[in-house]
Amino acid sequence: MSRAGSTLVLFLVVGVGGLHAQEPDPQAGLRISREVCASCHAVEASEDRSPNPQAPSFNRIARVPGMTTTALTVALRTSHGTMPNIMLEDRELRDVTAYITGLRRP
Repeated sequence: MSRAGSTLVLFLVVGVGGLHAQEPDPQAGLRISREVCASCHAVEASEDRSPNPQAPSFNRIARVPGMTTTALTVALRTSHGTMPNIMLEDRELRDVTAYITGLRRP
């Protein structure tokens, strides 16, 4: 294999390896939720009433039948008339959705 070919293979191996998403971090999701979401939503596992009565608690959201990480991701990336357009980085979004879906565990 030529030097250029070897360099290309090395680049692809290193480059593709960097594309793998890190595992979501639910604890980071809780921290982000406290900062970004808690003014309207009850975000803690022990909370059932949100500061804004129109905003469901994260416990309630987590227990919606069929609620998945994908469904939450779509919901958070879609504008809602009653929810501000929150702009989260991809990593933050993965962490927040992991936190919310983790609330449905017994």
